[in-house]
Amino acid sequence: MYAIIETGGKQYRVQEGETLYVEKLLAEPDEMVTIDRVLAVGRDNGELTVGQPVVPGAKVQLKVVRHGRGKKIIVFKYKAKKNYRRKKGHRQAFTAVLVEKIEA
Repeated sequence: MYAIIETGGKQYRVQEGETLYVEKLLAEPDEMVTIDRVLAVGRDNGELTVGQPVVPGAKVQLKVVRHGRGKKIIVFKYKAKKNYRRKKGHRQAFTAVLVEKIEA
């Protein structure tokens, strides 16, 4: 069974036992988080339930594994012949979560 969930403004396809990186959640490590914004649920027999916009009664249980920050990216602005240069770095915060259970 799999589900398509929405968190942090992004959509993810999740299965039980899988680890994924989502936008930072306000939860401590080893804490359980329930996502009720389930957009679709696919079953093993090929049946697909699509919500309008969410599937009623469907939930996904996530266990927070850790928090972290991604690799640094460099943002460099430049205008030719105008002596304009701006250099800035950015590291995106994330939360690693383990999909414990999909309830449909």
